[in-house]
Amino acid sequence: MTPGGGGPMKDCEYSQISTHSSSPMESPHKKKKIAARRKWEVFPGRNKFFCNGRIMMARQTGVFYLTLVLILVTSGLFFAFDCPYLAVKITPAIPVVGGILFFFVMGTLLRTSFSDPGVLPRATPDEAADLERQIDIANGTSSGGYRPPPRTREVIINGQTVKLKYCFTCKIFRPPRASHCSLCDNCVERFDHHCPWVGNCVGKRNYRFFYMFILSLSFLTVFIFAFVITHVILRSQQTGFLNALKDSPASVLEAVVCFFSVWSIVGLSGFHTYLISSNQTTNEDIKGSWSNKRGKENYNPYSYGNIITNCCAALCGPISPSLIDRRGFIQPDTPQPVAPTNGITMYGATQSQSNMAAATPLLQSEPSLTSEELPLPGKTTLGTPCATLSLGQPTPPSSMPNLTSETVLTDMIPLKEDHDGHQFLTPEEAPSPPGMLSTGSPITHSHTLHVLSLASQDSLHEDSVRGLVKLSSV
Repeated sequence: MTPGGGGPMKDCEYSQISTHSSSPMESPHKKKKIAARRKWEVFPGRNKFFCNGRIMMARQTGVFYLTLVLILVTSGLFFAFDCPYLAVKITPAIPVVGGILFFFVMGTLLRTSFSDPGVLPRATPDEAADLERQIDIANGTSSGGYRPPPRTREVIINGQTVKLKYCFTCKIFRPPRASHCSLCDNCVERFDHHCPWVGNCVGKRNYRFFYMFILSLSFLTVFIFAFVITHVILRSQQTGFLNALKDSPASVLEAVVCFFSVWSIVGLSGFHTYLISSNQTTNEDIKGSWSNKRGKENYNPYSYGNIITNCCAALCGPISPSLIDRRGFIQPDTPQPVAPTNGITMYGATQSQSNMAAATPLLQSEPSLTSEELPLPGKTTLGTPCATLSLGQPTPPSSMPNLTSETVLTDMIPLKEDHDGHQFLTPEEAPSPPGMLSTGSPITHSHTLHVLSLASQDSLHEDSVRGLVKLSSV
């Protein structure tokens, strides 16, 4: 660099900052990495998830574990103490048939308990707000007046008027046959009931597995009970009744458990067989939604009018996909940048400050201020001389953007102390671009920064003058 008129500033170097983007969110600093989360981790309902969201159950699972224990213990005792004797005395097909029934019961139970019953996704805040506006307009209360309850809509299904109720928890109008489960806190499509024995709701997506579970469990219970009695009778014919009970005490426990269970299980299977044949749900049957007592014109619009067709529709139809996508990833929010280390840009700063800090070059030079030229601490003055820029000395590039006159910094960025013989000037204290001041004229300022507009190089902006007058008056 060619030295100028022997001024105090020599060997100046500039470090140009990229000004392609002045937005804090687009700064070149490293962003905080947000770990991807799945939707089941923030699911709003009262459910428990296992195996990374693959298994979905209700929170109250104590009765479900009791169901597992009863089935496993009773079947285990039967295969361990009764089947060996029955296979020899009657036929080896007994343990085979018992094993098939047992595995079918366990498979349908776990399929019912671990699957999504048909949970409906809740409305997003935007969807809920839009729905609220539609309700207000429909009720004539768009001005914020009283909203008359209840919130319902009516649709016609096969000539029957069906009311769609509004769910205040999920912020949606529930589709036909859907209901909100108070235990799981979810709206479930084609809601049947909440079954604590399987630890889950029974709805559109798992009803067929629930029915096959209770039906196969009925056969297994009757099968075990019948052959346990047969086992005791055969032994009693050989050694007497009391000795038969002493020889196989497990048979007594199995007979007691099956005797008290078979009535409720078989009765439940018969009830759901009736519901399937008429294409109803437990919820509709308990409420009497399609009962003739409500009127002669009240009928079930979902029935096909044929028992076989209703059974095929409930048990053989396609299974709808899950609507909540519990294993899907949550769309991450805009990453927050980490705090900068060089003090150039600061997240949360005003736009004018960010633009100024990003567009102003950093100037490193030899020390040019003497102790006499430094202003007194805590005193704001106008006209105190500072570094004098001589002819021929380097100046910053002329591509500086137009700085607004509202950015006036007073005593907030003090001049840094000498460090290893060099004086570092902050971006706000860098010399003005060429053309703004006459060559060789001193730049008179202290800690107050005089901001000049490129559009008006001959005079100060009116707002800057007002700001400087206010500062001088203080």
